[in-house]
Amino acid sequence: MDRRSFVFTGAAALAGCWLPVRGGPPAPATPRRPVPTPAQFAWQRDELAMFCHFGVNTFTDREWGDGTENPAIFNPAALDARQWARAARAAGFRAMILTAKHHDGFCLWPTATTAHSVASSPWRGGHGDVVREFVDACRAEGLRAGLYLSPWDRNNPAYGNSPRYNDLYCDQLTELLTRYGSIAEVWFDGANGEGPNGRKQVYDWPRFWSTVRRFQPDAVIFSDAGPDVRWCGNERGAAGDPNWSTVNPAVVTYPGESGPQVIPSLQHGDPAGSVWRPAEADVSIRPGWFYHPAENEHVRTVESLLDLYFSSVGRNAKLLLNVPPTREGLLYHSDVERLAAFRARRDAVFAHDLAAGADSGWTRTSARTAELSLELAAPATATVARIEEPVAHGQAVARYTLYGSDGADWSVLTRGTTIGYAKLDRFPSTRVRKIRLVIEEAAAPPAPVVMRLYAGA
Repeated sequence: MDRRSFVFTGAAALAGCWLPVRGGPPAPATPRRPVPTPAQFAWQRDELAMFCHFGVNTFTDREWGDGTENPAIFNPAALDARQWARAARAAGFRAMILTAKHHDGFCLWPTATTAHSVASSPWRGGHGDVVREFVDACRAEGLRAGLYLSPWDRNNPAYGNSPRYNDLYCDQLTELLTRYGSIAEVWFDGANGEGPNGRKQVYDWPRFWSTVRRFQPDAVIFSDAGPDVRWCGNERGAAGDPNWSTVNPAVVTYPGESGPQVIPSLQHGDPAGSVWRPAEADVSIRPGWFYHPAENEHVRTVESLLDLYFSSVGRNAKLLLNVPPTREGLLYHSDVERLAAFRARRDAVFAHDLAAGADSGWTRTSARTAELSLELAAPATATVARIEEPVAHGQAVARYTLYGSDGADWSVLTRGTTIGYAKLDRFPSTRVRKIRLVIEEAAAPPAPVVMRLYAGA
């Protein structure tokens, strides 16, 4: 079979069936492009994950603790991780990540590495384990569990004695990765400061990552530098445009690095990148990351959350939305209500695919250009397009234009750069019968894409 040119017709297009077409320009031989691992692909298909910042900061009303907090202040009266997980699942989230330890060094599980943990608190009589309750709740609600272990530890006296602290940190990782079953994502950042001895800690990142690989080989590792998933370069929940899932690993080797190329690389990736490292866009539903009573009236609106969805998932990234538990150990009622309304808003926008059942044709117009044409079963008014590349085979599209017609002249609905796993485009309400997606530039021969159209709400 000559796979250099294909056409999609009718239902075959929507089912992803490929029908050969004779002729068409031959595609030049190109080096094999990076593709996602099964774990990276599963991670991106989640689309939405919830971050839960919880710890002694919740009780001190601070964002960053200094490590001098008395463990006795940690005593959530009604902690219910199932409530967190139920709210996440009901809102359409598929994964959750817990701050097992933040920069203050307080551990939310009973650890042998330090006395600065829940075992020294009055909660559950000193026999509690937030990590255990969190992981069990995720599994009960069908969510994938992830853990964040801050490398910075403002409490531990070993911090700054690099070999000694690296041993201790690996011991903490080992506890988390061997006691709680399958962990889907291990979340790192490059937070770093001076230890009590005045020396700056030098992290052994290769050892940390190999520890994860040893005990949780199916987990994805997040950090500025991956190695599996990269930071989007900001905490606003906005991926870059363009946003390539491929990067040059030499630009950001380890978390916490700085330089003129770092943020652009995190934001945009690299079309010539040699490794697959998609972006995760983190942001909080509140102004802060930990719960603060003064922020109860400052929870993001539904429209703000929808905008975040378009600027993250809609730009080939994954949205990691922080929703912090209260001092009681529950998600605040307005946060839960806002999550539910966010789900309802998305359901309304994406309720009906106007392109379902459309006649569809795919044509390779040159080695690096192509066109997708759709003819709807009946004229319809559209405001949103979702375009998807078959990223299991790589990412190629670099620039495109979407046209619409109601039977007369063609008009430009939107223009875009990269597509990747998903590109969501909003445009003025337009009545269309025919759609034409013109791929004008690609980093490799483009593969047939999937197009969905929605009226919005």
